[in-house]
Amino acid sequence: MELTNNTIGGTNTANGYQALSSNTTGIGNTAIGNGALDGNTTGDDNIALGVAAGSSVATANNVISIGATGANVSDTTWIDNIYATTTVSATTLPVVVSDSGQLGTAPSSARFKKEIKPMDKASETILALKPVTFQYKGDNTNIPQFGLVAEDVAKLNPDLIVRDKNGEIYTVRYDAVNAMLLNEFLKEHKKVEEQARETREQKNVINQLKVSVAEQEATIAHQQTDFQFKLTEQEKQIEALTSGLQKVSAQLEASKSGPQMVESNQ
Repeated sequence: MELTNNTIGGTNTANGYQALSSNTTGIGNTAIGNGALDGNTTGDDNIALGVAAGSSVATANNVISIGATGANVSDTTWIDNIYATTTVSATTLPVVVSDSGQLGTAPSSARFKKEIKPMDKASETILALKPVTFQYKGDNTNIPQFGLVAEDVAKLNPDLIVRDKNGEIYTVRYDAVNAMLLNEFLKEHKKVEEQARETREQKNVINQLKVSVAEQEATIAHQQTDFQFKLTEQEKQIEALTSGLQKVSAQLEASKSGPQMVESNQ
């Protein structure tokens, strides 16, 4: 039986055994499936599809439960058989949701873009970002999270944050941050490559200088050897000349000190 305890609740739709069976004053609810929204009492505008779908909802509003029991938390959506279900395909895409609740994907093809131009210095904003560790409020698991604070990011670049329906800062466009990180990485990579090229050129110059110095050293060594050889030859010649002069001097001295012959005319 459906809506067995309903009192003044109106515009409700129930199809399935015990669907919306606890509803009293809740309005605008839709329950399809045995036991769907069977715990809802005063909650409004809830949707449940599947056996026992939305069975955890009691007083919350605007809860959507598809094949899942959901939770008694307003403005939430619960879909079963997605988490930890592996999809192996080269054609899968990440799903995004708009502020109006539309599900879709974000295309990257040039067919959907205009005013395409290099990012250039626009990505330098991320160099001032301050990554933090944190925990979400209400998360009793105390699992550490890693990321950015949207308010801090908005001060540096408002285009990197997303606002909620009320215009309040809500989250960071991490996909855009990743693209900017890639641009900065490529810029730094280009600098590293340029520095490597300059280093290679400097090494080539140094090697050429080393070869030139080696050639000059070889030339100097050859010149020194040649000079030493010539010097030795000159020394030998000088010694020979000196020896010859000494012999001549000795002969002259000997001729001066020898007996002198006097010729007589008798």
